[in-house]
Amino acid sequence: MAVIINLDQERNRPTETALDCLTEMVNDDLVRVNEIILQHMESPVALIPQLAGHIIAAGGKRLRPLLTLASARLCGYEGRHHLGLAASVEFIHTATLLHDDVVDDSGLRRGQAAANTLWGNKASVLVGDFLFSRAFQLMVTANSMKVLDILSSASAVIAEGEVLQLLTTNDPETSEAAYLDVVRAKTAKLFAAACRIGAVVATRPAEEEDALESFGLNLGIAFQLVDDMLDYSAASDTLGKTIGDDFREGKMTLPVILAYYRGSKAERQFWRRTLEDMEQEPGDLEKAVACMKRHGTLDDTVERARHYAALARDAMAVFPQGTMKEALLDVADFCVERAY
Repeated sequence: MAVIINLDQERNRPTETALDCLTEMVNDDLVRVNEIILQHMESPVALIPQLAGHIIAAGGKRLRPLLTLASARLCGYEGRHHLGLAASVEFIHTATLLHDDVVDDSGLRRGQAAANTLWGNKASVLVGDFLFSRAFQLMVTANSMKVLDILSSASAVIAEGEVLQLLTTNDPETSEAAYLDVVRAKTAKLFAAACRIGAVVATRPAEEEDALESFGLNLGIAFQLVDDMLDYSAASDTLGKTIGDDFREGKMTLPVILAYYRGSKAERQFWRRTLEDMEQEPGDLEKAVACMKRHGTLDDTVERARHYAALARDAMAVFPQGTMKEALLDVADFCVERAY
């Protein structure tokens, strides 16, 4: 059963102009990537394309495949291998979302019912495994052991990040360093890989590969920092996010970590009750947000994101000026601007 997937939806806010611009620049490639995604979602087992289509069509920014397409074009690539690789990156990301929602027992994904809510945990995990398999099938079409090594290694690191996050969940003593370890593995590693393979398929020098990997890694960290801030921000409503999901799941993200370490004894007891013991009462989310604002942790999280976005921009210095480079630099700014 084919599912029509709109790769351009949810891009109507002023701060998303940078993403609009990048999308327009690689639009022809995106159309082909969409076709590849549809082709490789097909299965005689009807539940597979039905469930996979539900989450893929749910929207999102499609940043990861966009980064692969843009990086390849930045490096002057004129072939077609980047198309299958962009689809592979999207499948890896989608598979992790399916698994995430099961682990987190999430009821919603971008404002819609999560797949595990509609079809159950078993189906969600197995379809996630199917998408991982499809991703690897697409990887090998590039006929590059180097690409296969980059994306397979990224998949392993993402899984490690998921396990690491399990170890920090419900632990108020989690350090900022441990949190950043989770972010680098769980989110930023795929951003980095998505960018690096663009240079690899274009057979560019190691210096450009490293630059794109650094750009993607720091972009991914900035993106996740803002996402974690938005979980406690009214701005979440305009982005299709549900406020307080991380709080309800006991996740230790940077706004909470900073509030815990800056807090009074009473405030720390509050965090232990709500996040370690998971004894949450009506009004606790509002108290949590008030505590974060009192200690400035939401603003400081955005400032951390701004720092990593600047590192991402700095990494692009090896490339000559051009419209594609400017579009990617603007996307680094976009990742922070989402906070406002």
